[in-house]
Amino acid sequence: MRTLVVIPTFNEAENIGEAIERVRVAVPAASVLVVDDNSPDGTADIVDDIGDRLGGVEVLRRPGKQGLGSAYRAGFAWGAAEGFDVMVEMDADLSHDPAALPTLLDRIDAGADLAIGSRYVPGGSIPEWAWHRKALSRWGNRYASAMLRLSVADATAGYRAYRSTLLERLDLPTVRADGYGFQIEMTYRSAAQGARIEEVPIAFTDRTRGTSKMSSRIIVEALVLVSLWGVRDRVPGVGGRR
Repeated sequence: MRTLVVIPTFNEAENIGEAIERVRVAVPAASVLVVDDNSPDGTADIVDDIGDRLGGVEVLRRPGKQGLGSAYRAGFAWGAAEGFDVMVEMDADLSHDPAALPTLLDRIDAGADLAIGSRYVPGGSIPEWAWHRKALSRWGNRYASAMLRLSVADATAGYRAYRSTLLERLDLPTVRADGYGFQIEMTYRSAAQGARIEEVPIAFTDRTRGTSKMSSRIIVEALVLVSLWGVRDRVPGVGGRR
């Protein structure tokens, strides 16, 4: 399977080199696409240099900061045009260990349409989070699963691999959510398509370099969208799943 690892970036000059090097070690045959939102710290130039040295590394330069969901949609569109069979989402800040990539891809190879690197299945963990952050994340995932009837423990996870044939069915141009909301919406739509979704345990670690892009606005957006989708599915005449 031709695999593309899509990594969105904004000011990740401190991390992107190590992230790409570790991806190459974990899955030597995979290609990497960095979707950079005009990082002022020169992230895209670093990626260009790495691509010249390693090969199989491309950068998609965008004119400004447009959000995580938009970056993944652009990356998936690029990958579809290039004929990749599997597309992976992964953060640039090393919170997602590239060493877990072979396990995610093995699940796709075994028949899964979507393989999620999960913090909340047996063996998964968030070793560095305080109890209140863990509680908020677990509550948010349980709320999303209950409202949307998802049999997924970690719908907000951002480390995942999609079979390209599934992405073709998800009507990506109409996916508008960002951040946590984007991950939930993609899981929701995948389930609605009857996709085979599997979770594999990962250890999620906080970034040690750079600044987090997560905000309270993104969290609120996710909760509002989940509530709206849940009501839509339950109230006759409001509309069904996409």
